Amino acid sequence: MRDFATTPRPARMRIRGQVTIPRDIREDMNLDEAATVNIFRVGKALLMTPKQLQRSSLAKKVEREMKRQGLSLEDLLADLRAQRKRYLEETGGND
Repeated sequence: MRDFATTPRPARMRIRGQVTIPRDIREDMNLDEAATVNIFRVGKALLMTPKQLQRSSLAKKVEREMKRQGLSLEDLLADLRAQRKRYLEETGGND
């Protein structure tokens, strides 16, 4: 199984709730200073997407990419569980 997640990157929350997205990620995602993003709460995790990716179009793009790579939902969920376990082990965190 492939490793879909990138290595977690620390980002400090500023006084007014501002978080800086690392430069290489901004460049890879074509985000400039005028970009707007959507933030979704998924349990105790945050998911950030570029504004132009709305839920239905994001779901369609994910579905197309999964088919292209021959992945199932079970593959993604298994990787998510593995990434979460690794994260908790690395941080010593609780859920």
